[in-house]
Amino acid sequence: MKSKILYILPAFFMLAACNEFLDEPQDKRTVIDTREKVAQLLVNAYPDAQFAAFAEVMTDNADDKGNVGEQTQVNTNAYLWKDYESVTDVDSPTRFWEQSYQAIAHANHALAALAVMDGDDADLAPLRGEALLVRAYVHFMVLNVFSLRYDPATADTEQGIPYVTTPEENAMVQYKRETIAETYRLIEADLLEGLALVTNDYKEAKFHFTQKAAHAFAARFYLYKGEWVNVIDHANVVLGTGAPALLIRDFVSATYTTLTYAERTALYSAATERTNLLITWPYSYQGRNFASYRYGLAADKTEELFSDRRTNPFRKAWAYPIYGIDNYNNIPKYVEYFRVTNVTAGTGTPYAGQVHFTNDEALLNRAEAYAMLEQFTAAEADLTAFLSLKTEDFDAATDVITTDLMRTTYPVVAGEYTPFYTLTEDQVAFVKGIAEFRRREFYHEGFRWFDVKRFNLVVTHRRKGETPITLEKDDARRAIQIPESAKVFNIPANRR
Repeated sequence: MKSKILYILPAFFMLAACNEFLDEPQDKRTVIDTREKVAQLLVNAYPDAQFAAFAEVMTDNADDKGNVGEQTQVNTNAYLWKDYESVTDVDSPTRFWEQSYQAIAHANHALAALAVMDGDDADLAPLRGEALLVRAYVHFMVLNVFSLRYDPATADTEQGIPYVTTPEENAMVQYKRETIAETYRLIEADLLEGLALVTNDYKEAKFHFTQKAAHAFAARFYLYKGEWVNVIDHANVVLGTGAPALLIRDFVSATYTTLTYAERTALYSAATERTNLLITWPYSYQGRNFASYRYGLAADKTEELFSDRRTNPFRKAWAYPIYGIDNYNNIPKYVEYFRVTNVTAGTGTPYAGQVHFTNDEALLNRAEAYAMLEQFTAAEADLTAFLSLKTEDFDAATDVITTDLMRTTYPVVAGEYTPFYTLTEDQVAFVKGIAEFRRREFYHEGFRWFDVKRFNLVVTHRRKGETPITLEKDDARRAIQIPESAKVFNIPANRR
């Protein structure tokens, strides 16, 4: 049976053009009737937008460099935690929302086509698995940007996001915000069904949800829910039974340290990099701007995070490579691909590689889950393996993580870490230390924002010549305001 699908995006995300595959006049129908066409459609089911530019600067990773560098509205407003609406800025929250729901629309059209398509179920099932995983993942990221943190005590009453599961046939559609609890339930349903169906049968596997990428997503999902056994089970699938140090990103070997800046940048988001599990190339200026924003990796922040040996449990230098001087410090991560659209005018579209899941994250997530189950020996082993490739002059004979070492390096500060669950003093030391490791490993990428939310961390931002500003615990601005283009269709705004 052929599936005729009218491709009309939900009205509150209709600001971006349809991709070339579905770029047809409104009075024509695109027939999606083969496995190959569904597979091509799913290529476009990954968001064509970054969250790093605004998420990173909202955290304690950013500092004020003064009146230097690139001072964009996205960068400035995020640093000040001001709501910011823009339909033109490429790396804004608005575009992330709209492109995310456009990606969801692609996934839904793929699922609708598969539901009525003649063919071998075994041949079509992996496509359904990928579509479900993409739909789950994109909703998950939108939820964690535009809603408050997950807390089972409040999840039944706090606003989640619209969870869209069917292709739209009308331009004017009313959507409702689910609760956080319901949004999580829907994500989990798609995630688990997708996990059972997805395969590794792709020409370019790391640009799709493979089995390992799917389990890495599951480990993150259950980490945010506080379901520790599930975190470990899914991380174990990702990491296998071998030595974790053979799977994670290597910053210490001569193979890496002899690379040039350009080579290190290209390697970070490369499919050949062993730690990378899922990579996309969204439209973004992040590749050219991430080092030069006014609010970012200032000199004092560089010293605090990467130069101060007291922040490393072994009191040794961190191996993360810092390039640039003063107000342009950066870790080589973003390579830009510039697609020329007009050779004569020299115009085109910039894309920046984005790494969504890595073995490194799975390892740290597993270590955190072990600590929460008070399996500290297992957590110690994972963290020792992790630090072995992030610490200069690491000595396997003497550099070993212990609970006492974690307590010494990351002492308890009353009221600092306040997740929705309780923590013993030993758990605080591990959770705090792992959050600090994650903070450095994924610097520039925006993931720190999700730990700030999960642990309800207070963040203070300095301002040159002005009074510092603070984001207190439980501040409503931890949920970024939804776009005006969504609110006009009666989707309730976040409270302020």
